[in-house]
Amino acid sequence: MSTLRILLCDDHKLVRAGIRALVEDIPGAVVVAEADNGREAVALAARHHPNLVVIDISMPELNGIDATTQILAADPATRVLILSMHATDDFVRRALRAGAAGYLVKDSLPLELRLAIEAVARGETFVSSRVATALVAGLAEGARPEASELDALTPRQRQVLQLIAEGRSTKEIAFALSLSVKTVETHRAALMERLGIRDVAGLVVFAVRNKLIVLDAPG
Repeated sequence: MSTLRILLCDDHKLVRAGIRALVEDIPGAVVVAEADNGREAVALAARHHPNLVVIDISMPELNGIDATTQILAADPATRVLILSMHATDDFVRRALRAGAAGYLVKDSLPLELRLAIEAVARGETFVSSRVATALVAGLAEGARPEASELDALTPRQRQVLQLIAEGRSTKEIAFALSLSVKTVETHRAALMERLGIRDVAGLVVFAVRNKLIVLDAPG
């Protein structure tokens, strides 16, 4: 098979090392870069043009779902496989809406990772067996995916919200996103107005409740 260029994105070095070892056993697969936060993942994808991005959802600075949206906006030909600890179908639906071609739960067998990578690389969609049953059952019952409150926010507002929820100061957010302090303050005010929230603590609660960030979560 032709070379499959892969970008690995996870904020835990040991997890990345384990995934890399499994990936490099796949004939033709090569890891071209590794990222430990979502913003770095977007930058490395633009720099290395991987065929496939394997990315976690719960990452600092920019979560994997919003990172997926940005990666695909820059290069729609890139294939994205979400590899996450989250097994609930709301995460799967959000990932697929963002354009991910596959979703694999982290406690899957090593063979399933290989099958997922090979399927996504062939242009197919792959969903972990652990979550596929519930997902299909919901579709069979005619359940319509509920829109998240996050969908009412712009990508930039979600990014600012995540950094606020991670405890970053206004100046730190401005530096991280190459914005002025005034612009960050404007985004924060717009978030509060749109969500009907009066303080930063309320924004943090909203981010956690809507799973934009996950507190005390393992890799």
